[in-house]
Amino acid sequence: MKNDSPTCRASGSTDLHTILDFGLTPLADQLREEHELDEEQVRYPLRLVFCPESALVQTTEDVPPEVLYGNDYPYYTSVLPALVRHFTAAADSLLARKPLGSDSLVIEAASNDGYQLQVFHDLGIPVLGIDPAQGPAAAANSKGIETLCRFFDAEVAAELHAQGRRADLITGNNVLNLLQDLPDFMRAIDLLLAPDGLICIEVPYVVDTIDQTAFDNVFHQNTTYWSATSLDRAFRRYGFYVNHVERIPTFGGSLRVYIEREERQTHAALEILEEEQERGVDTFAFYAAFAERVESLKRRLRLLIDDLRADEKRIIAYGAAGGMATTLLSYLDLDEGDLEYAVDLSPHKHGRYTSGAALRIEPVELLVEDRPDYALLLAWNHADEILAQQDAYRAMGGQFIVPIPAPRVA
Repeated sequence: MKNDSPTCRASGSTDLHTILDFGLTPLADQLREEHELDEEQVRYPLRLVFCPESALVQTTEDVPPEVLYGNDYPYYTSVLPALVRHFTAAADSLLARKPLGSDSLVIEAASNDGYQLQVFHDLGIPVLGIDPAQGPAAAANSKGIETLCRFFDAEVAAELHAQGRRADLITGNNVLNLLQDLPDFMRAIDLLLAPDGLICIEVPYVVDTIDQTAFDNVFHQNTTYWSATSLDRAFRRYGFYVNHVERIPTFGGSLRVYIEREERQTHAALEILEEEQERGVDTFAFYAAFAERVESLKRRLRLLIDDLRADEKRIIAYGAAGGMATTLLSYLDLDEGDLEYAVDLSPHKHGRYTSGAALRIEPVELLVEDRPDYALLLAWNHADEILAQQDAYRAMGGQFIVPIPAPRVA
């Protein structure tokens, strides 16, 4: 179905085609206190569309950034060991590619609590984080990692440029997919990047999202869903070149791209662009069957949970406060009581209630203490690590329901 009202965030085209419409959906990470549960929760449209001109997949609704990333934003990357290990290794890899020293500067967009800048900082390399969430930014500053509590945009970039601060390396992990104003972001990196500087961006890979039927990657914070093709087309419009591309496993499948002002594409970059061309990633046909597969997965997962509940099995949710969990639970539309509560690793979330489903969030230790029969693993992209961590619960007979890419019990 063609949708003529919004415009593409990359090309400005109005020739957009709807892939999947989730309807009115609660915002992720909008955790509530118990006294707030009687208040009606605000929901926003959530629709996924495709632009043939840019090959970009995107959502159509802009939620005000101050609503999405306000004072109470509860996401702290450093509490997730697997991500800390991943981004530490990524920093080491960057240092091998781009030697840096005490006279260099590393700037990270959406730096959260300083989880990656810490690596550079500990080596004596000057760093600057820019993040709009007060809690994570304060946590970074408390560790000595200079962080501005600001949005990474052309305004703050102009101020830093006027101060003579130019970055040898700009990093952005899972930030490009959050942008509502791509041209503003491009102006910001143009102002801040040194002439021979390097940009390294990690972003969820839309091809993996489609191949895995990972519909829970679609939520309001994630405004754009990138392929190597759409990245290449978007950055070329602004005089930057995607010179190298790596596929990485984070968030169910992501891309790490290296971008510079001079074009010198590696064999790896050319290879993935060619592969996407062969698969038709820049055509609507590649995405057309996604909605049908999502509906099929939903039916299978609902049936599994209904059967377990009919057998009087107790089910809770694991990792239930992020965007993926919010979309999955909202789209499943489970009956009240199907899930008793949620557990989550982050202490910043304990004692509060999830967005939409209103599940009370408890420490993960409750799994062993309470011994529910099943845990619906909403953080399925960390399945291997979580299953290993919870071997005591599983030894007691507890089992995990892994919903994606196909429902299974582990």
